[in-house]
Amino acid sequence: MANLQSPVIAMSPPLDIKPQEPWRENLTMHLICKDCKEDPPNIVEDFAAGDTICGSCGLVLGDRIVDTRSEWRTFTNDDQNNDDPSRVGDGANPLLNGAQLQTGIAFSGGGSAKARDLSRAQNKATHDKATKILLAAYKEIGALCDGMSIPKNVADTAKHLFKIVQDEGAFRGKSQETVVAGCIFIACRQCKVPRTFREVFSITKVSKPEIGRIFKHLEKFFGERNEKLKASVVEGGGVPDPNGTGFTNVDSTTPKDLCTRFCNLLNLSNKCTTMSEDIALKTEATGVLAGRSPISTAAACIFMASHLAGESRNAKDVSNIAGVSDGTIRNAYKIMYGRKEELVRPEWIAEGRADFKRLPIAN
Repeated sequence: MANLQSPVIAMSPPLDIKPQEPWRENLTMHLICKDCKEDPPNIVEDFAAGDTICGSCGLVLGDRIVDTRSEWRTFTNDDQNNDDPSRVGDGANPLLNGAQLQTGIAFSGGGSAKARDLSRAQNKATHDKATKILLAAYKEIGALCDGMSIPKNVADTAKHLFKIVQDEGAFRGKSQETVVAGCIFIACRQCKVPRTFREVFSITKVSKPEIGRIFKHLEKFFGERNEKLKASVVEGGGVPDPNGTGFTNVDSTTPKDLCTRFCNLLNLSNKCTTMSEDIALKTEATGVLAGRSPISTAAACIFMASHLAGESRNAKDVSNIAGVSDGTIRNAYKIMYGRKEELVRPEWIAEGRADFKRLPIAN
């Protein structure tokens, strides 16, 4: 009689069950026709019917799509300016006062005398001198910022600061151009895009001492206004918003802030730019050039870094960009040369990124 052996049951290793992740939308998915399966798909949006249709086979892939077009059609015969009345005009401009929603009476050269009189009467009724002043100032700020190659966010900040001054009725004895120059200078510091008094003076008719004076007055005015706003919020039991006043006290421009832009204008490499910024920080920390302006310090740091990195720029080239005399740069460099071991990182010399032998000898 044969021995019957019990079958051996192979046990599979236990499954590693991972917890199920919550559902989230896969943004890499895109709609294709399930019949044609064309890639890229030929999708047509029929706004009149609200359907999404395959352009190849006509299969309806979706419905109830939102129509983003105009609410009405434009008839060129009725609209002489060929303007599309889509969405009933632009959004409100926060830099202007009032509701900004008004009706205008159009008048063309071939219109009747009655239409002309109505247009004049409507213009007189809706004329706002404050808005006219703001628009003129905004236009001037935009033109000046474009001339200095300043980003749009700086121009918008300058416009907002000017609007605060205009609404408060401050500096009535000052010319508009002087206040505009001061607002642009403060906006540059607010947005971390530093500009010097000399650069602002070069594109305006305002003298450099006057820009300095208006800057001090504006800084004091905005600081006092901030304190009043914060005090009123605290008295009401609220918490003041540090970013809700439109002005933040910032420190003066440092040499490091100027090095990046000056190096870019001199076509220096990123290595040389980083080296000049580090030397500027060391110079400021050790007080080697204490008492000198940030522009002179930045120019001297760039002059030293360019020679250390083997991308030599003479003092005349740096002075043309920085706006200081080459003699000032040489005098500052002479002081830095005597303490070069403190200003230059030892690892730069060890790695061969910089070499003291490239530095010109300061007499």
